[in-house]
Amino acid sequence: MRINRKIAVSLVATVLAGTAGVGAAQAAPAAGGAGAPSACRPANHLAKITQSEASSGHSHYRVTLTAPSGYAACELAGSPTDVRFSNGGKDTGITAGSYGSQQTVVTFGPGHPVHFDIQVPNNGQGKAADEASFTLAAPGGEIPGTSFAEGTFQVAAGTVIGPVQSGA
Repeated sequence: MRINRKIAVSLVATVLAGTAGVGAAQAAPAAGGAGAPSACRPANHLAKITQSEASSGHSHYRVTLTAPSGYAACELAGSPTDVRFSNGGKDTGITAGSYGSQQTVVTFGPGHPVHFDIQVPNNGQGKAADEASFTLAAPGGEIPGTSFAEGTFQVAAGTVIGPVQSGA
């Protein structure tokens, strides 16, 4: 199921690559890359989930987004929304809130990776997950489409998502 979704996203990216000026991601371009498709569009970036350093009472997982060359840099702000977690293609039933400043704007594109945190309470109620889906936010609103990140992690009730930050 994930493979079919990725193929569909790739096909949509190919079609959208020739379309200019569509969606909020196009409304929030950063300097440079004029005329190239936006790295913020879901089909134009890669996302990976890795374990991060734990804090008192919480596990943390870092979702790193990178964009290959050939895409235009763009601006992101705040925590991703509509976050869903799945394991083996099945929804875990866990929803996520957000934390931190939702106003800080970061530049994302080739050579400018970004990341955000998945903070999970260590409450003994964790569920295994291998994929997160989410909608990125730009300073002017949400970026159309759903992004996907893969990795091995756990989620639980009370999971929250941090704002996008610069760096890998």
